[in-house]
Amino acid sequence: MDNVSVVKFFIFTGINETTDYRIAVFSLTLLYYCLILFLNVSLVVIVVLDENLHEPMYILLCSVCFNAIYGTTGFYPKFLLDLLSLSQEISYEWCLLQTFVIHSFACCELSILAVMAYDRYLAICHPLHYHSLMTKKRLCQLVAFSWVTPFFVLSVSIIQTSRLELCGSKMKRILCVNWIIVRLACSHSNTTAITIASYATIVIYVSHGLFIIWTYKHIIKTCTKSKDVRVKFMQTCLPHLISLITFLVVMVFDLMYMRFGFTDLPQNLQNFITIEFLLFPPLMNPLIYGFILNKIRNRILSLVYIKRL
Repeated sequence: MDNVSVVKFFIFTGINETTDYRIAVFSLTLLYYCLILFLNVSLVVIVVLDENLHEPMYILLCSVCFNAIYGTTGFYPKFLLDLLSLSQEISYEWCLLQTFVIHSFACCELSILAVMAYDRYLAICHPLHYHSLMTKKRLCQLVAFSWVTPFFVLSVSIIQTSRLELCGSKMKRILCVNWIIVRLACSHSNTTAITIASYATIVIYVSHGLFIIWTYKHIIKTCTKSKDVRVKFMQTCLPHLISLITFLVVMVFDLMYMRFGFTDLPQNLQNFITIEFLLFPPLMNPLIYGFILNKIRNRILSLVYIKRL
């Protein structure tokens, strides 16, 4: 067993199953990552350059895209390097940083979706007061909340993890995860503070989920009273709901995997389950919003039409 004085690197063993076809996996992963960057950056540029899109809903969409770029950059570059390396190592400090980025990405995603739900609640349930309630100052405060809260919560958790004495260095994963680092702690290490921080995080983000349910309860209730409101719901809330459901489904799979293990599954399938939330939401969100939101779709079509001319 290792001790804290010599555990300066972690070794990913989950990637060993891809030895025979690493070049193919590398090529597909690089293409996928470039596609994620292209779609999210493109959507941000479209919103920034078009003054007609300088509305709260589209500003929040930019926040979703920035979060996708932030989270995927915390995983894909390192994974691509590992595919080309003989040994898959990561330093203790970089592992903690990757843990922070990936966990904060997931928490930010839910926070932003909660803010977007609040924005849609105001737009549909209180349309006459929407602009007076969703001011630029309020929007800035909500965006700051959706980013600062996860960063603060995860900083506390990562700081507590960094103080553990570790007696192991091998991770049967392809990325760093906080609970795996905690599992490598020596038996005499005190993990009480980490447990408290974990429960606090769960309480905070369960409350986010309950808030989203509350907003949609009122939105759906309002939709039953007016056909025009139902049309508005389909145009603006539908992409948010698809994005929310996609994120929750992949996170539930990931949490179930962390809780129950499923160690009898093939390693490649375990790897896939581990990174689902870094695969689907970052790519699907810009596609969903780009196709369903009329203003963005029309803007994209106008750009394509101009290029053809």
